[in-house]
This record gives sequence, structure tokens and C-alpha cells, in this order.
Amino acid sequence: MTSDIQDLLAFVAVVNAGGFREGARLSGKSASSLSDAVRRLETGLGVRLLNRTTRSILPTEAGRLLMERIVPALDEVSSALDVVNDFRDRPKGTLKLNVPLSAARLVLPAIITPFLKAYPDIRLEVIAEESFVDVLAAGCDAGIRYDERLEQDMIAVPIGPRLQRCATAASPAYLDAHGRPEHPRDLLQHACLRGKFPSGAMPLWDYEKDGETFSLDPGGPLIVRIGGAVDLAVQAAVDGLGVIYLFEDWLRPHFESGALEPVLEPWWQSFSGPFLYYPGRRHLPSPLRAFIDFVKSSPAVAG
Repeated sequence: MTSDIQDLLAFVAVVNAGGFREGARLSGKSASSLSDAVRRLETGLGVRLLNRTTRSILPTEAGRLLMERIVPALDEVSSALDVVNDFRDRPKGTLKLNVPLSAARLVLPAIITPFLKAYPDIRLEVIAEESFVDVLAAGCDAGIRYDERLEQDMIAVPIGPRLQRCATAASPAYLDAHGRPEHPRDLLQHACLRGKFPSGAMPLWDYEKDGETFSLDPGGPLIVRIGGAVDLAVQAAVDGLGVIYLFEDWLRPHFESGALEPVLEPWWQSFSGPFLYYPGRRHLPSPLRAFIDFVKSSPAVAG
């Protein structure tokens, strides 16, 4: 029975991820072990569950019907075990979070150490990416997102600073050589260092002052993937390559050191801070419940 459940979990992971390789990445197992598990499941049931092509992995009609029935059942089993887990003196288990890199860098550092010291039996796993995936489909318990990206069926709890700004900056040497912009439209004449999401979308640079708003799509010599390559753009700005637009808190150490100089600060636009979001289940996993309670009870963590 144990092996059957593990094979079912492997099947669900593959379907949710859309393939064996991505399913392996998200579940922490090997692609070959997932393939073997699905093959055992199909052999035992005597029916094909997945249509495999060189381009995609899709469930057959039987596979789709199995997903519709087994996912709620597995959720109920997980919830039942967590109800028992709540009777322990201390929450125990793994908490898996899916967060954008900005949250991993600017929000979680103040949380992780005190939380894990308070709950030594919890193991925290953080996945930082910018794909805005369905956290449940990705095998995560909760995520951190900004309000415009929250899914409607999720519960949201404020976490981190409640007000943030995107700052514009460049090195003093660059500004001495190319001039200091006095209006956002001046940036169209400057070398701007841009970021692009994995989807290919390139966010605009937004500005606001005294009811006047501007959204710019400036050009420049460098475009980086938003996520792990952002620090490359920051270093390029420090080195005098151009103007950067990024979270103010991310750039603050460079402001304080003098490596970067704020540009158009009166125009910097404020926006609401991030939220911890999670499904509105009746019974939450005890590590997630502990994390939610920790966030709610700590003024520093809740911003």
C-alpha cells in the first residue's frame, strides 16, 4: 500500500509539473524514479495514464479522471495526518515556500532565523523563482506574492514592509558624464539596465508625482532575467554602465556607500508590500500554521 501511494504521488507530481524533468525538480526526486513509478502504476491498473510525446506529457482520459479523484483524497490524507501532528508539543515537518527573489532577499532574512530557532523541529525549504507558478501544483505549502498576483481562492497575510518603492539610480561617474535626469522622460536619452521575466515580459518603469504619472519603456545595453541575474545589473550600474530601476531596499546599501546615486527620487512610486498566501483549507499543515502565527504575532515580520 505504501508503494502504491508513493506511485500515486509521483503520478500527481508529473501531471502537475507537465513532465518528468520538471516534476523531478519540484519534488526533489529523479526523473527516472518518477517514470518508474508511473509505469508501475499503469501496469498495476492495466491502463495508460499518460500520453508521452517528445514535446509534452499529458494525462489520458483515464489519467485525468484519476487526477480528479486522487488529488482531493491525498489532500484529505495530508490534512488528517496534520491534525494528529497538532497534538505534538512542537510542530514538526517540512514547510515549503515559493517566493520571488525580491522576497527571498528583502523579506525572509529577518524571518528565517528567529522562526527556525523558535521551531527547531521544522525544516524550511524555500524556492525562489519569478514564474508565478501555482504553489500547490508546484508542491509548495504557501507562497509570497504581491497583491496583484494573488489568486482569488487564497488567504493572504501581510508579511514584510507594508509600503515599498522602486528606486532609480546610477553611479556618480555615469551621471557626471551623461547628466542627471530631471524628468522621467529624460531617461529615454540614457542607457538603462532592464529586467525581463521568464515569460518574456519586460516590466515598464513607473513614476508618479503630484498626480502626474509616467510609464516608460527605455532602451539600454543590458537586459537580465529577473531573478538570479539581477545582481549582474546592479553591478553594471555600480560600474557606470547605465541607470537601474529596482527595489529601493535592494539598492539602499549602494546609496549608503556612495556607489550609486538616487535619480528622480521625488518621482519614485510607492506600492503595497507583499503577502504570504496559502489555500483556505480547514486543516493546515502544522509547520504552515506555525509560520502564519509567527508572522502575525511579530510586528517586525508583519511590517
